[in-house]
Amino acid sequence: MTDEPLDVARLQRRLAEFASARNWQPYHTPKNLVAALSVEASELVEIFQWLTPEESARVMTEPDTAHRVTDEIADVLAYLLQLCEVLGVDPLAALDAKIDRNERRFPI
Repeated sequence: MTDEPLDVARLQRRLAEFASARNWQPYHTPKNLVAALSVEASELVEIFQWLTPEESARVMTEPDTAHRVTDEIADVLAYLLQLCEVLGVDPLAALDAKIDRNERRFPI
């Protein structure tokens, strides 16, 4: 780890280096990454599945649950960033463009 500021490109490089060091690139196909993303998102859903709306709003107040939520969010983001890298999608540009489309689609 370095003192370099966090940004999407740096995190994508770290993920790519991690996978490369383990020779995982052959498994990081778009299909496999989307499947892994879905699994991790489902694991995040599982934490909230039977909570009331009020309980879900307080989920980060319990340390063990907060840790699980944080880990699953990290897993979801990791697979999403890896998918973007493999497909050549700039995730921030994609989100910016989507917000623009939504603002036009759903005017105030």
